[in-house]
Amino acid sequence: MPALSAESSVLLVVDLQERLMPAISGAPAVLENAGRLIRAATRLDVAITTTEQDPDKLGATVEPVAALLPTPAVAKSSFAAGLSFPTTTVVVCGCEAHVCVLQTVLALRASGHDVAVVADAVGSRSPDNRDAALARMRAHGVDVVTTEMVVFEWLGSSRNPAFREVQKLIK
Repeated sequence: MPALSAESSVLLVVDLQERLMPAISGAPAVLENAGRLIRAATRLDVAITTTEQDPDKLGATVEPVAALLPTPAVAKSSFAAGLSFPTTTVVVCGCEAHVCVLQTVLALRASGHDVAVVADAVGSRSPDNRDAALARMRAHGVDVVTTEMVVFEWLGSSRNPAFREVQKLIK
């Protein structure tokens, strides 16, 4: 897959929910990086879609992530989000890496999308499950990237009018 571009990407935020996040290994970093991605996407006009797995049981998207989102989350009960996007590239962050993120990513790949999973913005209760999920996704043709990689690829150049503002998200 070539470098990511803001024009051909959508950001998918999977299940960063109130009752799930306390059990996630490394949750503060996952939430911080998801927030960075959402802020960069918002500034660079990248569409954002959010899902919530059984929100009546797992709660809504956690604050402060929810406060950054431009649209309400899509409720789902299936582990795979079952979404289709008009863009070819879907950048994915969220939880749990080995369940909903993995099944959503595999479905997106099967439907012909290029997918980049943001390793430092996905989590699972167990680091072993997260690592196994990332390895499996990579084996299925998914790019495994970091928050900084995504942000700078979306910017494309230090001459981008949003460069200084978006760069501050990383520092």
